[in-house]
Amino acid sequence: MNYQIHEGNGYKYIDEGEGETLMLLHGLFGALSNWEGVIEGFKGEYRVIIPMMPIYEMPILKAGCDGLAEFIEGFVNWKGLTDLTLLGNSLGGHVGLIFTLRNPDKVKRLVLTGSSGLFENGMGGTYPKRGNYEYIKERVQYTFYDPNTASQELIDEVFEITNNGSKVIRIISIAKSAQRNNMAKEIVNIKVPTLLVWGLNDTITPPQVGHEFNRLIANSELHFIDKCGHAPMMERPAEFNGILTTWLKKTPINEVAMA
Repeated sequence: MNYQIHEGNGYKYIDEGEGETLMLLHGLFGALSNWEGVIEGFKGEYRVIIPMMPIYEMPILKAGCDGLAEFIEGFVNWKGLTDLTLLGNSLGGHVGLIFTLRNPDKVKRLVLTGSSGLFENGMGGTYPKRGNYEYIKERVQYTFYDPNTASQELIDEVFEITNNGSKVIRIISIAKSAQRNNMAKEIVNIKVPTLLVWGLNDTITPPQVGHEFNRLIANSELHFIDKCGHAPMMERPAEFNGILTTWLKKTPINEVAMA
């Protein structure tokens, strides 16, 4: 991925293109590269910003959904971002929900794909086993409908992460925080237009989770992508971008602001 990673004020981030701001939040084992298809598809018309969440380095007492949401708040305030279209995958969706509820004046549109916040079957129901490459490979492939979507680079990266004791402690802390933090009672207060894009074959946040988000968020629209797992923007980037493009065009921010 050949994008410049900017650094400043303790943050690392990608900032590509110009126009309305799309801010993308990655998941627990996610990386900036997870959003490559979205960057390429939208940087011509939008400003695409991806902050790197400090999942593996944050203070252990802050290692949870609230701590990550505070981190994103700090980043948004530092960059002076407003009128956001906020996109989150998996844990990133969960953090996005918390941020949206705390900062309704800054978020104009919300996009969730395979988001936690209601239910998730993390890592296939178990925490990562250290030192077992084949196990880690199987768990990473479990994320996708097509196991071949899990590149060697991605598997190696997750294997390296799960063999670092300090990182594993934070992963477990954040994962437990996400599982404890059921947001069913809170998300009924989300009023901004919300797009839900779910893999029909998602085994981590199954299709019924998408239906439940759709039921609880009044101004939401749900789309499923067939033969697709937990990360539609990675596994089916053309379909994901097509759904997102259509939705962005029919929910312009100026109309959202007037609603």
